[in-house]
Amino acid sequence: MAEFWLISVPLDKTSLTGVEKLKRTAAKTSLASCCKFFIPDLKVSLCIIFPTEVRVNVIKKTCQCMKEVMEPSSDKVLESASANEEDLVSYMTKFQWDKAKYPTALPLSSLAGSINKEVSQVETELKSRAAAYSSVKANLQSLKRKLDGSLQTRSLNDFVKREDLVVSEYLTTLLVVVTSYSQWENTYESLTEFVVPRSSRKLYEDREGGVFSVTLFKRAVCEFKAKAQESKFVVREYSFDVEEKQQREMKRLTAHKKEQYGVFARWLKVNLSEVFIAWIHVKVLRVFVESVLRYGLPVGYQVLLLQTDKKHSKRLREELASLFIHLDPTASMKDVSCDIPGLSQQEYFSYVCFHISTSMLEIS
Repeated sequence: MAEFWLISVPLDKTSLTGVEKLKRTAAKTSLASCCKFFIPDLKVSLCIIFPTEVRVNVIKKTCQCMKEVMEPSSDKVLESASANEEDLVSYMTKFQWDKAKYPTALPLSSLAGSINKEVSQVETELKSRAAAYSSVKANLQSLKRKLDGSLQTRSLNDFVKREDLVVSEYLTTLLVVVTSYSQWENTYESLTEFVVPRSSRKLYEDREGGVFSVTLFKRAVCEFKAKAQESKFVVREYSFDVEEKQQREMKRLTAHKKEQYGVFARWLKVNLSEVFIAWIHVKVLRVFVESVLRYGLPVGYQVLLLQTDKKHSKRLREELASLFIHLDPTASMKDVSCDIPGLSQQEYFSYVCFHISTSMLEIS
């Protein structure tokens, strides 16, 4: 899983020497890949407001929805994730600030507010669309469980024909779930005196047992059901027309789910891209602001994008600490309290560093 670190160092001679050493080390080892990261000239005001982080849970929720929607191919979520029609790694390494959406002439607070408003709108629509899709999916699954369930509930329309059911002014046909065939054959005619002799036929069977028809007078139905229950026979509530209606509903819901799948999947892919892009733009704002706060004015710093993985992170941290310790000899890799709005607890290093991980796209 790709991990990116955005680091910023001032343009003093020692730091620039450290950058060159870092590039050589990265080229010779597998610690990380290293490239320059361009941040535009943003507007510095007298009062710098530290931009709050885009809610990462929105990205996670979008990915989770993609996993649920894609179902059999849910392990392909990360592969299908993109930003500006590029894979996430390419987008990061070739990052360009979107001046059309986020004009650099605007104050930082306005830029951050605009980005977060955009993400909030995506989150609101995501909840609505996810609820609608989940409703269709749940209704279909519920009906499917019923029609494909036990002998007492499953659809029998593929096995029962209209001519199997006698329905007249005085007579009716019941369907009975039977596990002991011999017991049924020996007793069904005597459960009530109004059963038509030799009227029982086996219509369907599976591992649970069989479904038998039996014809009797309508006035004896209640008595027959009670006696059948005593003998552990289950009389099914069955209507050919009702089950035919349920089959039509199954086809309708299946088609509706397929249609919704296409619409929702496309929406998720587009908006995952939008939210990821917004998240990266806020990261850039944060790098800019902390660099100004750390290194002062006039603005003068260099930003590098490091791509690494977890197994190399500790060694890479040690290398960076060694190269840039001159920026703040007291810095440690321990968490420290931070009074900057938007940061309650943050790892502090001698250089500016922000972590960007695509691990939120790996939903378990």
